[in-house]
Amino acid sequence: MDSIDLDVLKTCDAWLAAGHRCQLVTVVKTWGSSPRPIGATLAVCDDGTVVGSVSGGCIEDDLIDRVRRNGIELARPEIVSYGISADEAHRFGLPCGGTIELAIEPLSFDSRIPELLARLLGGELVERRVHLGTGAVELRRAAASAIQRVEDGVLATIHGPRWRLFIIGAGPLSRFLAQVASGMDYRVTVCDPREEYRSGWNLEGVELVHAMPDDLVIEARLDARSAVVALTHDPKLDDLALMEALKSEAFYVGAIGSRLNNEKRRERLRLFDLDDAQLARLHGPVGIYIGSKTPAEIAISIMAEMTAVKNGVPSELLVPHAAAPQAATGIACAA
Repeated sequence: MDSIDLDVLKTCDAWLAAGHRCQLVTVVKTWGSSPRPIGATLAVCDDGTVVGSVSGGCIEDDLIDRVRRNGIELARPEIVSYGISADEAHRFGLPCGGTIELAIEPLSFDSRIPELLARLLGGELVERRVHLGTGAVELRRAAASAIQRVEDGVLATIHGPRWRLFIIGAGPLSRFLAQVASGMDYRVTVCDPREEYRSGWNLEGVELVHAMPDDLVIEARLDARSAVVALTHDPKLDDLALMEALKSEAFYVGAIGSRLNNEKRRERLRLFDLDDAQLARLHGPVGIYIGSKTPAEIAISIMAEMTAVKNGVPSELLVPHAAAPQAATGIACAA
């Protein structure tokens, strides 16, 4: 779940607790070009305050104006469309004649927002079902493959972490990577059996475990929505985790280190009976080449490559560290 949309739910909860009325707006369907994806949310308070986005600003102005002029009028949810005609597309700034369909839901304490937030805080992936005819709300545990949909008069939206990232090592780079990934729909687990690295770790929302990395990877039962990044520089920790991860369905497996160290790592992994196809899945040196030098920049480099792989970007459009100019090999040692 996008961190922006989580902020929308938290803000709605605060507005309701303070005695305000508000409405939740969710992107249901888009045609043509649309600035925000299906599932994106916006909330408008009865005083015209707004949080979130469904169009990048153009449609928001109309939604806010309606509330300021008429207040929260809806008694139950309704679905509306913007940008159907060419004139409307031009007016609301939808490029290429795009159209966007929105669900507008007036919220109350019966909307179960506090319960939804509590379940999200526990790391659960939740399906929130809104009956459009009555506004009644159900909450269910969602499957990882669940998608937002409208069927039989019910709007089902999916909330929570759809993706998992397992970081091996609890150093400074891991902290930056965990922070970025947490804001990008990942449930993050950091694994480090070394007490000296775990002490002082207090990153909210990130699970820190004391276990051998290979044991964690096996127990996690990695699927196609899982990623593993090894960042310890210690072959005794990194290699065992990588060995198990490369045998799994994980969509991304990466390891820190220079080109030379990663070639040595691949030779070590061959001794564990990994074949060429499995070894080819290893992103090492991890990340794409952006000239990164600091831990924060390296974390962005890693997250950029992981995002590209997740979104199916062709490898020929990327410049990984392994293919960076030779002059950049010093940087690649860090990433």
